[in-house]
Amino acid sequence: MATTTTKLKRSSSLQSIKSQKAILNTNTNFFHFLSDELIFIVLDFLTPNPIDRKSFSLVCKSFYSLESKHRRTLTPLRSEHLPTILTRYPSVTRVDLTLCPRITDASLITISNACKSNLQSIDLSRSKNFSGAGLQSLALNCKNMVEIDLSNATELRDSGAAALAEAKNLERLWLGRCKMITDMGVGCIAVGCRKMKLISLKWCLGVGDLGIELLALKCKDLQSLDLSYLPITEKCLPSIFKLPHLEDLVLEGCFGIDDDSLAALKHGCKSLKKLDISSCQNISHNGLASLTSDGVLEQLVLSHGSPVTLALADSLKKLPMLQSIKLDGCSITYAGLQAIGNWCVSLRELSLSKCPGVTDEGLSSLLTKHKDLRKLDITCCRMITYTSIDRITLSCTALTSLRMESCTLVPREAFVLIGQRCRFLEEIDITDNEVDDEGLKSISRCSELSSLKLGICLNITDEGVAQVGMCCSKLVELDLYRCTGISDSGISAIARGCPGLKMINIAYCKDITDSSLISLSKCSSLNTVESRGCPLITSLGLAAIAVGCKQLVKLDIKKCINIDDAGMIPLAHFSQNLRQINLSYTSVTDVGLLSLASISCLQSLTILHLKGLTASGLAAALLACGGLTKVKLQATFKSLLPQALFEHLEARGCLFLWRDKFFRAELDPQCWKLQLEDNIL
Repeated sequence: MATTTTKLKRSSSLQSIKSQKAILNTNTNFFHFLSDELIFIVLDFLTPNPIDRKSFSLVCKSFYSLESKHRRTLTPLRSEHLPTILTRYPSVTRVDLTLCPRITDASLITISNACKSNLQSIDLSRSKNFSGAGLQSLALNCKNMVEIDLSNATELRDSGAAALAEAKNLERLWLGRCKMITDMGVGCIAVGCRKMKLISLKWCLGVGDLGIELLALKCKDLQSLDLSYLPITEKCLPSIFKLPHLEDLVLEGCFGIDDDSLAALKHGCKSLKKLDISSCQNISHNGLASLTSDGVLEQLVLSHGSPVTLALADSLKKLPMLQSIKLDGCSITYAGLQAIGNWCVSLRELSLSKCPGVTDEGLSSLLTKHKDLRKLDITCCRMITYTSIDRITLSCTALTSLRMESCTLVPREAFVLIGQRCRFLEEIDITDNEVDDEGLKSISRCSELSSLKLGICLNITDEGVAQVGMCCSKLVELDLYRCTGISDSGISAIARGCPGLKMINIAYCKDITDSSLISLSKCSSLNTVESRGCPLITSLGLAAIAVGCKQLVKLDIKKCINIDDAGMIPLAHFSQNLRQINLSYTSVTDVGLLSLASISCLQSLTILHLKGLTASGLAAALLACGGLTKVKLQATFKSLLPQALFEHLEARGCLFLWRDKFFRAELDPQCWKLQLEDNIL
């Protein structure tokens, strides 16, 4: 009887265990009830941080497989890893090779064979070691490719351009600085790629009128054309202006274009929305008169061109759709500004950066009429005063962007008006101005503010910055460069109130300590920290940033003399997204530098005047950092390291920049500012 009872108990126990296992298995496989499409939606909500995707894929085999199928964009760091990566991610449609500059024909053949018809876009804008053979493989195998960026491929020749002609579905092509390509190469592209909608030939000095005429004749769907700095003349413009869908035309720096060249505009190009003729010194108001009133031109860029006179302004007054005009660097007269103010159209964007001749009277007369302005740039308009700010804030209350760096005659009380009247501002640049805490408190009323630049504003303190932290929760970018009145309490208020902060510049804020970095470590989206010249920061603060800010991409700790190897170890462990670091004048030695080699993303390294750095330690670190593309070094190391090492690293895609600078003591902030102004004047 006892035996039977025992057996029954065991049987019951086994049943209970099996039941628990079944429940456990059901819980474990809960995601099996979700379709791939639903899990793809979950993946869409993940942050751009690659670590998050990696964590997801490591949960289980199912998630690993699903993440592989979901991935559409690849940004590899090493060309040698391409075969493995492309095998894992079979559904990739875009390959971004900007972080992987050592791309050869073999690499392109590997990509084309793996991606085939899936590939739609590839970015090779930082590569120059491939030829027509690699491009031909892409063009033939990747039939659905619609976009390719070959900017800076300075060794690419007409044979490479001809290979692209096989990409029959190509719609967008960038060839900026491909100086070896001539009219023949562009002609091949024009004949083969009839679906082209956008092409940039900026600085392609071998391309002239013939090549551009062929493009205009064969590619009738062109919508965007960048011909900046090409040696073209009026011969090719009639063909361009006959394009039925052209919306964006850039002729910046085309010195062969003059007033007569624009005459063809009167008879065509009614679709043109944006025209850039900046730095075209031979175009005056006579040529601009060719811009007819029956067009749809919305944006006009005349920067660094003819003086803005009454005649020039009058030549443009009949453009009914004009919303944006950029006159940066142009000499301006009062009559010219007044005439712009009398236009019937209501401008949305006006840029007068570094324009000599902008005065209170002229600017006020213009802004009185253009009350719908959203963006205004008056950078370095050094003659404006309180009067201009009063007029700006009274007339343009809907402004979203105000850039007024180095308007040094504007008194501190004028900045109070900005926050009182322009509550919709999202971007404010008041670098090198007399703004004080009262002005900053007023500006903090702009609750939509995402970018605030206060560099070299010597009158602000923690009190004003703390108010920004309390009221501007959407702040993403904060520049406090050389704001010597700022200390830990101000930065702490920013860190508490602005959780989405991505960039902060506290360079040469000499009272900043580790406490500030510990506070900022709570801003998990922080990707750029510029803290050079902060002598009180140590490795403790840097470690906090490394642990808390895993999306850190750029770090500048130059002249932070108390940061040593102890700060490099947590950086190497936690900051796996770091791409750029400046360690100059710190206390880092061979050990710390070598520890950074584990950061696979690291590309740019600046290491000047590191007293603890030896030639052997430097050589070991350079060899271990496999992804380096740029290294800035003291010139003395050039003779201490073997030439074979440099040749090996350069073959891997690394560029060396040599500097022979001596250490210079920091000037007093006020003296530094006066010296800067003297240099500008």
